[in-house]
Amino acid sequence: MLLVDVDGPLNPYAAKPYRRPEGYLTHRLQTPRWEAAERRRLSAWGLPNKPVKPLRVWLNPGHGPALAALPFDLVWATTWEEEANDFLAPLLGLPELPYIAWPEPRPETVGGVFWKTPEIVDWASGRPFAWVDDQITDADRAWARDHHRGPALLHRIDPRIGLTAEDFALLTDWARHLG
Repeated sequence: MLLVDVDGPLNPYAAKPYRRPEGYLTHRLQTPRWEAAERRRLSAWGLPNKPVKPLRVWLNPGHGPALAALPFDLVWATTWEEEANDFLAPLLGLPELPYIAWPEPRPETVGGVFWKTPEIVDWASGRPFAWVDDQITDADRAWARDHHRGPALLHRIDPRIGLTAEDFALLTDWARHLG
């Protein structure tokens, strides 16, 4: 399985704000989850009637076919959850994918381990997986080694750049070495 985060790997949100990375298209999306979060934020600022601006998302249309060509079953591992299927999969040319439903409220980060890591290891239940995310650290890799019974590749993606040809090659090589 390849567990795919959106913001960072597919949407290089940390790139220069007014300079879309080469090969990416700009999309303005207003998902129910985004709108609810923005309404809470605006209300907290004393601006409950201010209109919610859509979320700017940069996507590379080549990433959908490149992901689909990898020797993995794809799974969304993003806080977009089911909204990744509704809003992003069609823009990338991907079919509806399974997704990990995260607990609410989000767990605390403990000992430098990203809150997603224990959830992903639990969800994988010993099955081999690769995971791409922009918040993976050595602490996450160590935690996965200590708590996951099967092979796992936790690969950090630079959120200023997003997935690259080198990342796709690394994922392909890792999957081939599993047999």
